[in-house]
Amino acid sequence: MTQAKSPPPGGSGPDRSRMGPTRISTLLVAGLAAAAVAWLLISTLYYSGIPQLPWLPVVTLAGLAVLEAYAAINTRGRIERKPGREPVNPLLVARFVVLAKASALAASIFAGFYAGLTGWLFVETTRAALDDRPAAGGGLLASLALVGAALWLERSCRVPERPDDENEQDPWESRPGQR
Repeated sequence: MTQAKSPPPGGSGPDRSRMGPTRISTLLVAGLAAAAVAWLLISTLYYSGIPQLPWLPVVTLAGLAVLEAYAAINTRGRIERKPGREPVNPLLVARFVVLAKASALAASIFAGFYAGLTGWLFVETTRAALDDRPAAGGGLLASLALVGAALWLERSCRVPERPDDENEQDPWESRPGQR
């Protein structure tokens, strides 16, 4: 009885260079680490000396979430070749996947940071903390929206499997009786 050999850890195997879907656990760990760092930083600094939280990052994160959600809808329709839509460029899809993976990780870090900051602001009762709560909560929501849109875009870039593809023979394989 022989056991199948598994590729060595960190070694080279046929699937080593394949890019897989973004893991939710990776995003959660990044977000939790950012939340802990934000909580520690904000609790060790003198908070009233920090300027008021700006709204520009919130608007930027929300805008990116909207753009990536639109790209997800458009790309899915083009991959499925819905009527009235032109075929999608494979290089564009690859770029969208890279954008989605990077956006999901960055947005999870922002979400963690805003979660730690928002949690600390709801514990604090100073006037400055009360004034910063809306911007921190908005940043948390916008970051979570970007994580969702990025994961949606990544999922939309998958090529659907077709049942008739399984029965087709690869044209490069040699056929019986031919050499």
